[in-house]
Formats: sequence, structure tokens, C-alpha cells
Amino acid sequence: MNISKLFYSLIGTALVAVCPLSAAVTADNIAPYVYPSNASATPGAMTYLADGKTYVAVSDDGKRIVRYDIKSGKELGVMLDVETARESRIKSIHSYILSPDESHILVCEKSVPIYRRSSQATYYVYEVRHNVFAPLSAEHPVQRAPQWSPDGRMIAFVADNNIYIRKLDYNTEVAVTKDGEINKVINGVPDWVYEEEFDTTCSMVWSPDNLTFCYLKYNETDVPMYSFTLYEGTCDPKTDYALYPGRYTYKYPVAGKPNSRVTLHSYDIDTRKTKDIVFNDERIEYIPRIAYAYRPERLMVTTLNRAQNRMEMYAVNPKSTVAKSVYVDEASTGWIDPSAWEDTKFYPDFFMVTSEQSGYNHVYQYSYSGARMRQVTSGDFDVTAYYGCDPVSGVHYFQSTVSGAVNRVVSRIDAKGKVIDFGDTRGTSSASFSPDMTYMTLSYSNVTTPPVYTLCTSLGKEIRVLEDNADVRARYGGVPAKEFFTVASDGYTLNGYVLKPSDFSSSRKYPVIMYQYSGPGSQEVLDRWRIDWDCFFVQQGYIVMCVDGRGTGGRGKAFKDCVYRNLGHYETIDQINAAKYAASLPYVSKVGIFGWSYGGYESLMAASKYDYDAAVAVAPVTDWRYYDTVYAERYMLTPQENEDGYNSSAPVNYVDRIKTPLLIMHGTADDNVHLMNTMQYVSTLQSAGKVCDMLLFPNMNHSIYGCNSRSLVYLNMLNFFDRNLK
Repeated sequence: MNISKLFYSLIGTALVAVCPLSAAVTADNIAPYVYPSNASATPGAMTYLADGKTYVAVSDDGKRIVRYDIKSGKELGVMLDVETARESRIKSIHSYILSPDESHILVCEKSVPIYRRSSQATYYVYEVRHNVFAPLSAEHPVQRAPQWSPDGRMIAFVADNNIYIRKLDYNTEVAVTKDGEINKVINGVPDWVYEEEFDTTCSMVWSPDNLTFCYLKYNETDVPMYSFTLYEGTCDPKTDYALYPGRYTYKYPVAGKPNSRVTLHSYDIDTRKTKDIVFNDERIEYIPRIAYAYRPERLMVTTLNRAQNRMEMYAVNPKSTVAKSVYVDEASTGWIDPSAWEDTKFYPDFFMVTSEQSGYNHVYQYSYSGARMRQVTSGDFDVTAYYGCDPVSGVHYFQSTVSGAVNRVVSRIDAKGKVIDFGDTRGTSSASFSPDMTYMTLSYSNVTTPPVYTLCTSLGKEIRVLEDNADVRARYGGVPAKEFFTVASDGYTLNGYVLKPSDFSSSRKYPVIMYQYSGPGSQEVLDRWRIDWDCFFVQQGYIVMCVDGRGTGGRGKAFKDCVYRNLGHYETIDQINAAKYAASLPYVSKVGIFGWSYGGYESLMAASKYDYDAAVAVAPVTDWRYYDTVYAERYMLTPQENEDGYNSSAPVNYVDRIKTPLLIMHGTADDNVHLMNTMQYVSTLQSAGKVCDMLLFPNMNHSIYGCNSRSLVYLNMLNFFDRNLK
């Protein structure tokens, strides 16, 4: 996209257009440093087969699913070839799901995004033995979230907000639900806020004996509608709107407004009858997860109250509908961290959870009777991912901050408490495991090393290197490495990094851009490989600094929870103190601040209380009353419960203090942080007789990606900082 494909908005006299772009730097110059050009290679997804010796993966040309030897990586055979399969209707494989018995494969050629995580596609069922394709559904050409039954003889899927089951043995299709309706009732897949804030795209599960199917129903009837304008545009043009704009309308609950009413149901495969599973607890507002725990009479249901400071887990018998509470975690201050439901793992005789009850996030083992069996990890560090365990040996695998908040270490701990770390404890390691925990793919990077992916045994013995990203190292070999530092703020020592030009001299003066995200539980200051816009900016004579203030993760619950009910307060103090520190350095001339999303919010908050030389906010929240229930209320409660907190945390209430030159950028089709945030902020600026620069990206969502738009975000930011910091 060239600059003529963007449009500039003027509201009264409160805005000035962004000045013409520098002729010296173009979007093409920035493109190699931003997504997707800057992405490191990752190994192709590996599906381990039941024999424990082989796996399958899609070939490089996307036309075959190939079987490989795990240890050698040698190709052993082809499971599927779209060019030779009978009745093939696809030319390449976008994604696939292997049936549990490995006799069939669900395949799609192309998926269409719905929101950030969800998508829909036309799926085909491939029968391996007979080498033949067939559509998943003849009646519903587009499907969502297909789920194999454990015996591989049935597939559940969602179409038009209803659940259907395809029975392969009989070539029949059965409707599980019939009440699905757009913007009213959704069956089997989550609504917008569940998908976004609970990180889920599927809300249905099969029982281990294939006889029962359980699902969540989301009744959105009482959730207020939100809509935004769509234009024809030139990036994937919407020709229906060539003369008149269109609108996209969906259900979006803002803070304090009604959520979807979520209910749990079980469907009997043989009788085709549905039972309602009712919890007689008015505190239950959310059900972020459902999962079977090895037995058909043990459906595990994770629930949250609306404030998200109480999590309760139930063991439910779907046939009798009897529910038994087996676990409760309550936060006396703050909130239940999302890892509590994201990292839960179930085993035949026990389940594993993570909890911050000790002041740090650690792993605990519980019986299905509800008794705590043991605390697996302990110490003044956070477990940042729990991968699972070998239930026979009692060995557990996890990632943590044991070597400091800026590092991530993958470790194993045995039944006696002996801990072994895998690889370098300085830098960032992560792991993914085979289903039986026999093998793991271990990744490692640091500020000077692109990610290296190694296939290892679960004991840590290296089998082979899957990807070393040597080409990435060569491509960005001249980029200066980040340097870590600490800065004092309000009695705390904060972690930061700085990126300096390769020809840096302390005798010269440089403008500084303070980059931050600052959201609760997030971290930007990490010893990891990261190539982005900042690497290009330092080539243009800037220093980029980043400081993780209070509220961010990796440093225990107290450090994170101090922002509770008062977002933007302590984060702002810390960002301002970091800016003052930067300004005090003898080689610093001016200081600006930049952030995207929560970072954009914090840029506006900080610029309201400190005179930066320039500030840039992309897709910022300007009042938490405009944002969704789950996220805003997790940290702020409802506006009715915390009116003062919402008032004091809203940048829109501080425009009278703004002296800093501002650039605000936003996608007009942002379904996450609505354009309303920027428009209301700019309108308030106008009423106060103040100006800012504003750039809107037509039809772009929260990520502002596609048709070179991402590069243009940073090109305009560079131009703006050049005007104000140099």
C-alpha cells in the first residue's frame, strides 16, 4: 500500500495532518524489520503417531502429509498426496487433523479468519486406506472447530452457530442443536470476548467412551451490539461498498454490561437427548474450560466469578448431571492469573494446577477427591508454563524465571524434588512435548542468538537440530545487541534494556524512544531474540529503551497485583521515572514514548503527566469503560464497583494536561480496541483547544497488518519522531 491508499482524518480544527513522508526512508526500507519479514523460521508442526517411533508433517510444497522417523528425520512414506488422492478437491494442505485411530485425516485447503484466533473453512475427510476424499458436510459447506470422537468414527463441528455430528460409518449427519442464531445463540464455539480473553476457539468435548458429547451454549441476547463502518478500500477491496459504506455488527460487552449467559449441556449419542447441567451457584459468571479427565463420568468444568478472583473446578457426571467441587483458588488481592486454567492438566488419578497462593506462581498436584497431594515447585520465582508430567515416574516439566525475571528456563523435577535444567539458564528457552512426554522440541534464543530448535528426549538428550535459523543470524548480524540495565522507581528496582546505534559514542547526543507495553502480567524486557522496528530506528540515529514497570510479570504476585483497581497509576509513575533517568544521561538530547494497544494507553497516560518531547499511541484504550468485560473487570472490577478507579485511569480525563506532541494511529475496523477510543479522545482534545496528528487505516483491525500497512505505521512514527525529537 502506498500513502495514497491511506486517509487522514480532520475533526474541526483539533487535528493537523501528518507531514509528508521523508524521501530518504520508505516503507520498503522498514519492511525487513517488521512482521512477517522479520520472523524466524520454526519447525513444521509434528503429529506423533501411536507407534512412538514416527511422526507426520506437511511437506514443504504443501501437497503431501509425510511420515518420518523421529530419531533420524528420514522420510518413510507418504500418508496423503493431494495430487494422487481420489476425489481430491484441493491443491494444497493448509491444515490437517489426524483421527485418533490414524485411519482418517481432516484436511482443509484454506481457512478464513473470523477474529484473532477463530477461523472457518471447508473441510474434507480423507480415508487413508482407500486413498479417497469426501466433504465433511454436504449440507453445510463451511465449518468451524471440527472434533474427532476418540474412536475416530464421528466428527463434531459447528456451522451457522449450531453443532452437527458426522457419523462416518453410516455417512449421516445429525443436528445436536437447532437454536443457533447469529448475534443471539452460539453453540460449541465461544463468543467474541471468550475467544479474545480466555484464549479459546472450541467449547465442546467428546467423552472417552464416545457415548456422550458435552458443549457450552452462549446466549448473547442481552449483550449490547457494537458496529463499525467498512469501506471499499484498496487492500482486499470490498466492492459491495464502492458507493456506500457497509457495517459490521457483533456482540461486544463493555465493562459493567451484560455478558453472554453461558450454560453447559450433555448430548447422548444413542438417544439424541440433551441434558442441562446446572450449577446452583450465583457466583459463577464464566466457564473458561471444559475437559474430560479420562473417565466418561468425570467432566472437569472450570468456573470463575465475574470479578475473576475466585476459580472453582467441578467434576461433573454428564449422565446424572451431578457436580462435585474438587478445587477452589481465591485471590485475596488482585485476580486469578489466566495460567490457572490454561496450564491445568488431567491424569487418570490426579490433576495438576498452577496457583499464586504462595506469592509466586507454582505447580500443585490434587486428587479428584479435592485433596492436595503435593506442591511440586517452590521458591521465589514464577512458573511461567507447565508442560505436564509422566504420571508413572512422577517427573514434571515446566518453564520458570528461576534464573531471573528476564530469563526463561525449561526444567524437570522428579518425585524426590531433584531439578534438572535443560540448556542455558540465561536467555529464553521453551518446550513442546510429544503426547506421551517421550520427546520434546526445545527452543532457545537470547539477544544475540536467533531461535534454535532441537529435538531431544525428555531426559534432555539431543537427537537432532530441527532449525538453527542460521540465515536469520546472517541477515541481521549487524544489528546491535540489547544491553540490560536497572532503574530505580518509587522504591523499586525495574528491569530495562537499551538498544544503541552501532556507532554509538557517549560524546554525542541522541534522541531516545521509550518503548513499553506495560499491561498486567506482560513482559517486554526479556533475554530473547527479537528483530523489530527498533532495530531499524537505531540505524536512523535513535536510542530505544524499554522498562518493565510495576504490574508486569515474572516477579511474583505482589509486584503484579499492585495495579489492581487502579490501572495506569503505578505504570505511569514508573515510565516517567524511566524517562527522567533517560533524560539525565549525558548523551541523551530528547525523550519520546511509544506503545501499541495497552502500550498506546500507557503512552497517553504518561504524556498526560510528564512533558515528553513526543508521544505515539497506536490503537490505544482511552477509557476502560469502552473495553470488554473480561479484561477490564479482571483488573478494575466493574465501573459500578470502582467508579473512582475508572475515572482516574482514563487518559480521556487528562487531556487538559497534555503538552506533548501526539501522534495517534488506529485501524477503522479494530474489533478489539474500538476506534471509538481514539475518536472520543480526539474529540476531547478538540474541546480543550488542543491538536494532535491522527492517521487512520481503513478496514484494518487491531494488528494493522496487510498491504504494507504495518511498515507504514512505523514509517509515519519515524517521520513524526524526526520532526519532534531531532
